[in-house]
Order: sequence, then C-alpha cells, then structure tokens
Amino acid sequence: MSVAIGLGLMEFPFATAADYWRWVDLCEHGGIDSLWQTDRVVSRQPILECMTAIAALAGRTRRLKFGVNVISVALRDPVLVAKQCATIDVLSDGRLLPAFGIGSPLAPEWKTLNVDTRTRGRRTDEGLEIIQRLWREDSVDFAGTYYRLSGASIAPKPVQADLPLWIGGASEAAIRRTARIGTGWQAGGETPDDAARVVAAIKAAATDAGRSIDADHYGAGFPFYFGDAGDRIVTEAMAAYEKRTGRDAKRYFALGDADAILARIAEYVDAGISKFILRPMGAGDDMLAQTRQLIDAVLPQVANRWPRRPKSTA
Repeated sequence: MSVAIGLGLMEFPFATAADYWRWVDLCEHGGIDSLWQTDRVVSRQPILECMTAIAALAGRTRRLKFGVNVISVALRDPVLVAKQCATIDVLSDGRLLPAFGIGSPLAPEWKTLNVDTRTRGRRTDEGLEIIQRLWREDSVDFAGTYYRLSGASIAPKPVQADLPLWIGGASEAAIRRTARIGTGWQAGGETPDDAARVVAAIKAAATDAGRSIDADHYGAGFPFYFGDAGDRIVTEAMAAYEKRTGRDAKRYFALGDADAILARIAEYVDAGISKFILRPMGAGDDMLAQTRQLIDAVLPQVANRWPRRPKSTA
C-alpha cells in the first residue's frame, strides 16, 4: 500500500498572507504530498474560499498536489465547478485532486442561503453527472430536477484525461454514490473503526455495481499535535469537536510525540486507508513548528514503513 501524507486547513491560522506562504513553501520543500482546503462560504471565523485558495496554490507551487475536502456540490453551480477544476488542473499541469460531497447538514450555508438540506443528495448526484460529462464531452444536454443544460461545453479540458473523482461522506447514500461513480473515497471525521466499516461497504457495493476502486484510493485524516494533551489549544479543540459531533475526540485526535501520530496513521492503514489529510493544531509560528516536526519526525518513518511504489512506465 502506498501511503501519502497531505495537510489540511479549515480556519485560516495566520496573521498575514506572507505567513501562509511560508507554511506552503515549507510543505512544498518538506515532502508533504498535498494541501487541502475546507469548503466553507459562510463563517464568522476566517476561512479561505476553497476554489480561490487552490488556484493560488497552483501558481505558488510546482510539486504539491491540492484539493478541497470536500466541495459541497449542492451549494455550487456544477458548470462553474467543472470549469474551475479544469482550469486549475490545466494551470497546475495536472496536480488537482477533486473531492466532492453533499456537505454537512449542520453547516451554516443551508440556512443562510435558504437551501433545503433534504434536496442536497439529489442536487449533488445531478451536479456530479454534469461535472463528469463536461470534463469528457464536447457538448452536454441535461434535463434534471434541479439543473437543465442545452449544449453546454468547457475548454480546455482537464490535463488529467481521467480526472479523479473522490467522494466524501459515510452515509449509505454516500457509500452507494462512491461505488457507482467514485474513483476514491475521502473520510471526514471517521475514526479508524468507522473508516474500516465504510471501506468494506464501498468495496462490496462497487463489486455489486460491476466496478472496482483502487486499493490505495481511500483517504482519511485527523488533527495532530506534538505536545501535551492538557495544553489549552488541545482541550478547547477537543471540547469543540465533541460538542459539534457527539464523538469521542480521543479516538480521532493524535496527540503526543511522533510515535503517537505514527500509531494513529497505522490504525487507519490497517482499516484500508492510504491517503491522509492531517490537520496541524496551532496558529502562526506554532503552525509552522507543528508542520516541521511532522516533516522531520514522522514522514521518514512513514516512508520506511510504507514505501511509495514507483510509477509504472508501461
């Protein structure tokens, strides 16, 4: 199994853009596989708009891959999303990792934008069909419940001829959606036990649908912190997580030293996960320090324990 470690952001933890780019440069040169931005349009906390952020990453970096964990399709126009993804993929020479989902029903956007959460699954299914077809076809006609298109087209197409389509979510509907059209699955707040259940269900559903998903196309993530579990930043974050989700933060957060973080990665690997979006805890210089420790103390152990497979030249 080929294990890759990416990093993700939700809130913007930097005082200035220069501080953010210092962090990005550290990831670019330190061997981080990919960077991910949360999709959140409405918030009181500082959160970057996801598509704008990854477009900027495409211009700043030369090696890193990047994506959104995950794009809430029901809140966005699918033709615009297809065009944005294609443009970013072209300008980054094929480094985009698109991941899509229906979005959390607890997100503030639904109420603020007056969108019925009961329709988000059906809107997402229609939107994903439009996005996929626009990436592949020269002219798209579509007559659905929520979207209607006549002769829609985008150019240029994505550089990646088969642009990945990773699906997020752990509901039965998300499992069926992944099995039916996904090329990979990206967890949200699932623990290793949760992830193992979902991975097994997706594999079974994909077999029933006459499809298969590559074994190393299952992803998950968790917050990490080098330091004491009693530190204020940790206790506040864990309390907020448990209040928001009702889940036990101890089974999700990885706290302590490099061995503790590596052990949590191993739990997910045992569950069938090989692609990771880890979230460093901290702000400003602390954020950079946490990332440096991950690069120096964890990435070498990951490379030794789960060596990356060489790309096929066939």
